[in-house]
Amino acid sequence: MQSEKMCVVLLFGGMSSEHEVSRVSVGNFVNNIDREKYEVLTVGITKEGRWLYTEATAAQMADGSWEELAGNMACVISPDRADHGMILFTPEGHVEKVHVDVVIPVLHGLWGEDGTVQGLLELAGIPYVGCGVLGSAVCMDKAVANALMDAAGVPHCKWVAAIRADLRRYPLGWGLDEQVDFSSEASLEHALNAVGAYRDHVVMWGDGSARRELMCSDDLADACVYLMENRNAADIGEFVNITDGTDILLSDLFELVRDIVGFAGHIEYDAAKPNGTPRKLMDATKIRGLGWVPKVGLKEGIRDCYGHTFGTMTQ
Repeated sequence: MQSEKMCVVLLFGGMSSEHEVSRVSVGNFVNNIDREKYEVLTVGITKEGRWLYTEATAAQMADGSWEELAGNMACVISPDRADHGMILFTPEGHVEKVHVDVVIPVLHGLWGEDGTVQGLLELAGIPYVGCGVLGSAVCMDKAVANALMDAAGVPHCKWVAAIRADLRRYPLGWGLDEQVDFSSEASLEHALNAVGAYRDHVVMWGDGSARRELMCSDDLADACVYLMENRNAADIGEFVNITDGTDILLSDLFELVRDIVGFAGHIEYDAAKPNGTPRKLMDATKIRGLGWVPKVGLKEGIRDCYGHTFGTMTQ
């Protein structure tokens, strides 16, 4: 298999949702690399994560039939720098080492562009084409990339990170969570659309005319500490409402949140859905009579919560 030419390994396929795209992309290399100068070896990675050396054509790679070819051989990139290459497991049960001069990872998405394959090649001491481990990992994780640009003062667009872990931690309900494929951006977007979250707009139930009171959790804690330190049971009585005593139209609240997070889209209302209770507001007369008043305004509280949660602040 080995010759005096420089040995180039093309990695394609992979386990990400962009597997099929990679199979097409690799054809550009297969069809255009100068075979007079380079010995080209192609290694396909199946969606299940199997590494197979293959002599498939570009067309077979593109349509996926390469996986069924009789001549395919299981293989691995050896992390042992003494090998500086690939290990093939032949059908006869033999192990064959192949020296590799350079690897071109023609992989898209996770486990290809995120620093994982690059880390393996760094361990193996094999040169490769493309970004290094850190650059690949940072660029793949858009939240990290944007946070670094914020820290460095690099001008860029407003952003907010909505990560898969959030959807796992806070179920969507309506049976949608069981239908989500967390490895697929299209599946995630479909689930978010189902609850009214789109790229350019959000859909709210009702017409926005209901009113609600809100208060910052810091104020709630402050009120509890104030009462424990300054009042006794006789002052407080059976119960006391801890409240600001004001409310806001839901339509105004939604616009306030939209402005704080920097969402450029618009808000739509689905009047066919219920508004809910027209108004929810507690009486603040007693708590104010006891000498406590809230300190955190609604806008300030939402902004602080948003900044703490997502690590970015929209002024």
